Amino acid sequence: MGITCAIGCIKFISAQKMVQVNNPLHFSRKEVVGIPISQLKSFLMENKEADLRMKDMKGNPLIIQWVDNNGDGKSDELLFQATVDAGKTAVYNILADPKTGIPNSEVSAYSRLVPERADDYAWENDRVAFRVYGPKGQQEALQGIKSSTLSSGVDIWLKRTELPVINKWYKGYLTDPMYYHRDSRGEGYDPYHVGNSRGTGGIGIWVNRKLQVSRNFVSSKTIAEGPLRTVFELIYQPWSDFGVKETKRISLDLGSDFSRFESDFESDRPVPNYAVGITLHKNEGEALLNDKNGYYLHWEKIDDAFVGEGLVMDPDIVEKSIVFRSDVPDESNLLVITGPHKKLVYYAGFAWQKSGRVRTKQDWENLLKKQAEIIRHPLIVKVK
Repeated sequence: MGITCAIGCIKFISAQKMVQVNNPLHFSRKEVVGIPISQLKSFLMENKEADLRMKDMKGNPLIIQWVDNNGDGKSDELLFQATVDAGKTAVYNILADPKTGIPNSEVSAYSRLVPERADDYAWENDRVAFRVYGPKGQQEALQGIKSSTLSSGVDIWLKRTELPVINKWYKGYLTDPMYYHRDSRGEGYDPYHVGNSRGTGGIGIWVNRKLQVSRNFVSSKTIAEGPLRTVFELIYQPWSDFGVKETKRISLDLGSDFSRFESDFESDRPVPNYAVGITLHKNEGEALLNDKNGYYLHWEKIDDAFVGEGLVMDPDIVEKSIVFRSDVPDESNLLVITGPHKKLVYYAGFAWQKSGRVRTKQDWENLLKKQAEIIRHPLIVKVK
């Protein structure tokens, strides 16, 4: 009898794990976090990956997402969204429960290649949306086709709905090219001009007060579609006087105002620096540079409402930051100049007054300050 009980207890223990998520900061947080597959080995020895479920302490099932980061066909981490009060620890349970379905939500992070509009790559979550431009768009732009864009700048779409808009707006574009350029449905629109500027988060090399930049990406690969985190890679043909080869991995989490950019570089010749920028459009708005804490903002009025764009990165990699103003169209940019690192990681994002996220420039700066703190002090996840 005792032996049977012992075996049963061991099976029960192996079928359930406790996850603790600690928030070391002074404000509450709701963020997507990952559990490396290595921390789930004992659970997966006894249970199928497909049977794994997560619940909060009240027994409510959570949305989860498995991610294969290296493309080998095997999951590398398990994602879920944790809610943790300031300075507190939240507890969640992992269990084998194939009879309970994983919750679905219309609100999600999402990305895809968009061949119906000159192969843009677009991505979004419940707060923000972005896009960059691909090889067909480059070809058409060089042919003088008006609707296409020759640029490696990052476009932003202003949203005031938590629901996805990418598929809906591009579908509307097929019959009305101005569909998503009008804010007529209460969802938002795209009034943001990129051109040859850096948009919000484009890269370049700063040489003799001129920015050398790549053209459009030449190939893309979706790594994770969503719903908690969307991840994809872009490859660029060699660019600049230095023959830079760049692979850019971009990710966006549900509930975040900021996309994470990670660029890996190789070059034929030594590169003096890499610069990340925000367009100043026609030298409009206000800029703020904070090298000490690693955040940078632009606050401008677009049509009848203000938009805050921003960059956040490790201050240790920043050499200097500048506000470069020019009379040449699309050459005015806020630039954060880093050393010639082989890998560059930074965050770029924005907030629109009409989304309700910000009302003032100070609101936007406060969000950037928080993001800088979040990067420096991630949520601490432990599996027990």
